[in-house]
Amino acid sequence: MTPDQKSANPTTAPDAVLFRSPQIADGVRLWEIARNTEVLDLNSSYAYLLWCRDFSRTSVVTVVDNRVVGFVTGFTRPDAPHTLMVWQVAVDADQRGKGLAGRMLTELLDRLAPDGVTHLETTISPDNEASIALFTALARRRNTTITRSDLFQPENFPDGHEAEELYTIGD
Repeated sequence: MTPDQKSANPTTAPDAVLFRSPQIADGVRLWEIARNTEVLDLNSSYAYLLWCRDFSRTSVVTVVDNRVVGFVTGFTRPDAPHTLMVWQVAVDADQRGKGLAGRMLTELLDRLAPDGVTHLETTISPDNEASIALFTALARRRNTTITRSDLFQPENFPDGHEAEELYTIGD
């Protein structure tokens, strides 16, 4: 094969990672990934379609080999437009341990920085050690603070949901 033929037919390296905004067509896949984690609160399939349509600017998906394998859904709070509220972070089981969740969060924060987003918030249940480690590491990498405060107690939920603490990253 000549060099011209090689450049005319580029191939994607196995496990090449692409970060992009979600599209409506990704909604089913986001729902599947969330369902398959078996730990996230599963939203309706309709909600994931809306995330992909209405919050694509403040959300990100990870694509490997032309397949969505992870996502972060978020929104900027109307009462705090400089704060990204992260709703869910999920990565396919076969892609975990590769740092994709942290890379998606970094990609999203870097993308939103020109819009004035300086803080990130998320809620985490007290026993979710993986999420606590993810967001603590993010704050460390960004050389900023992370604070935790009580937000929702079990009695705030109608379905026996455990407490959710608010984690805020940023100075």
